[in-house]
Amino acid sequence: MSLYAKEYELWAEKYRPRTLDEMVNQKEIVERLKKFVETKTMPHCLFAGPPGTGKTTAAHCLAHDLFGENYRENFLELNASDERGIDVIRTTVKNFARSATLTEVPFKILVLDEADNLTADAQQALRRTMERYTDTCRFILSCNYSNRIIEPIQSRTAIFRFTPLSFEDTYAYLKRICNAERVQLTEDGAKAIYEVAEGDLRKAVNILQASASLGKPIVADVVYDVVGWVHPREVAEMMEYALKGDFTKSRMLLRMLLYQRGYAGSDIVKRMHSSVYELSISEKQKVDLINYLGEIDFRIAQGADEEVQISAFLARLALVGRGSG
Repeated sequence: MSLYAKEYELWAEKYRPRTLDEMVNQKEIVERLKKFVETKTMPHCLFAGPPGTGKTTAAHCLAHDLFGENYRENFLELNASDERGIDVIRTTVKNFARSATLTEVPFKILVLDEADNLTADAQQALRRTMERYTDTCRFILSCNYSNRIIEPIQSRTAIFRFTPLSFEDTYAYLKRICNAERVQLTEDGAKAIYEVAEGDLRKAVNILQASASLGKPIVADVVYDVVGWVHPREVAEMMEYALKGDFTKSRMLLRMLLYQRGYAGSDIVKRMHSSVYELSISEKQKVDLINYLGEIDFRIAQGADEEVQISAFLARLALVGRGSG
């Protein structure tokens, strides 16, 4: 692990929620989990949703609220992407599940993170283990894609679907970190972080830490430079030139982004996709441009020349501006 990765892990651990009351967003899920704490009973669970939305953290918080400070004695977390074979289910999982707990809670908790990476045979073995040791162990399976979990396991679990975090919740969490670390975060910087993270709080904290390492106030320009994203303002400017009929100026800006700044064509296409909706053109013209942009994105993914393809889109945009597109 690199020095930077270690610093990030220490920083993330410092501000990670410890109890369900500290969880960010996911209010309905938190309320359901609190019922388990009150009754000291729970079914097997399946936590499904995008990365960085709190699935593993929710499992830790649930265990902490159930077992108290010594929860790790009755809690085991395995990453199924590292240990995905049937042998792990037959040994590590089985040995933990069959031993009884000494606490007032009559079961232990075993978390299988990224369970959608388990092989089919491993999932079948896990199903039998879940059935056999229900009295002494409850399983929490965490995954990004619940459809990759076999139906017999899905039918034996209570499913919790996590959603991407809102900007308000992400901003509040980042501000708490910034206030404690004495880092200056502007609102436009927070919006840029949220745009890049796409509701993934783990990614947002990672970007915040990388941006803070520069020792400057965290504004949008700093965030885009750190993550290597093309600035939306530059892409919007390039498209406006094309729409006004100045194709030469527009193509010159494109070449600057590709060859002087070194941005990938796919990143520029993604920014252009967002900027199309802001153009002062008709709804039908926006639909046509989005459709054409999708074709260009596919061609670039298949190995087509980035400059040629994006130039073709700018040419189409120039025709739209002249009323012939």
